[in-house]
Amino acid sequence: MELHILEHRLRVASIAKESIQLFTYGLIKLAFLSSKTRCKFFSLTETPEDYTIIVDEEGFLELPSSEHLSVADATWLALNVVSGGGGFSSSQPIGVTKIAKSVIAPLADQNISVFMLSTYQTDFILVRERDLPFVMHTLAAEFTILRVVNGETVAADDLGVTNGFVKPKLGKDHHRLSLTFLVSLAVSALKTLFCALLAAVNVVLFCFFRVKDSVVGNEDSGHIRFFSFSLIEGYISLVMDVQTQQRFPNNLLFTSASGELWKMVRIGGQPLGFDECGIVAQISEPLAAADIPAYYISTFKFDHALVTTNGMIFVLEPISKES
Repeated sequence: MELHILEHRLRVASIAKESIQLFTYGLIKLAFLSSKTRCKFFSLTETPEDYTIIVDEEGFLELPSSEHLSVADATWLALNVVSGGGGFSSSQPIGVTKIAKSVIAPLADQNISVFMLSTYQTDFILVRERDLPFVMHTLAAEFTILRVVNGETVAADDLGVTNGFVKPKLGKDHHRLSLTFLVSLAVSALKTLFCALLAAVNVVLFCFFRVKDSVVGNEDSGHIRFFSFSLIEGYISLVMDVQTQQRFPNNLLFTSASGELWKMVRIGGQPLGFDECGIVAQISEPLAAADIPAYYISTFKFDHALVTTNGMIFVLEPISKES
């Protein structure tokens, strides 16, 4: 198994719900006009409390400075586990329970805080940049650790381990290389890319309608909405409630093969701090022991575990104790 340290340096931020209209231009540019930015890692998750943004440094520049934007102090790095030496999977992610014993639990034992983001393609483990030396030392026995630099995967020890993270220099050929990669991707997966583009169009329309509803007070007060949109290295992933899905045209979105709906459990009776350790491990390990797949999405204030209907009976007891 390989553990890849991606080159993105990430910021985690929260936007107050009543102030989302102040950030609409930047968010739409990141979600739909990615060719106009250097951003390669962008995720937006809407919960009843706020909007959580996970974005790389280039994308963060697209967001205006505002008192309504709360930003976590640390810079985060994204890790992902790759089996078979491949890159992003075209199928579903392996799930947080599959890496509970090999990644999540060992980091928790070393008091290393993690921030999880599961997408349709893969599962990202976000760790604070300053914790990287400890992360590598903790996981070196279990994984071949590689780093991605300028799009190339190299052995992590070739660059040494420091508390800093070498930011790749973008030469004048950067955009040409990015274009070549996108063209190659389009040739090999034209149908998938086309559907993803249509999905992005609908996401933009969705954002416009959400802002309009928020401003004029047309939201359904009885509807607890959850919506997560991720655009990471050209791959789009969506997680949404059924009511939100109904806004998309039929047969537009790729879903899990079984078509089974997932139940969500919010973790934390009050907002969780970024220094909290072991929460993901306490949730994922019992599920892993029961061989129950789960996805995990951390937000600025709370964590969210997604499990199948059959998995609910196993997940409720440990979470009730956690709360």
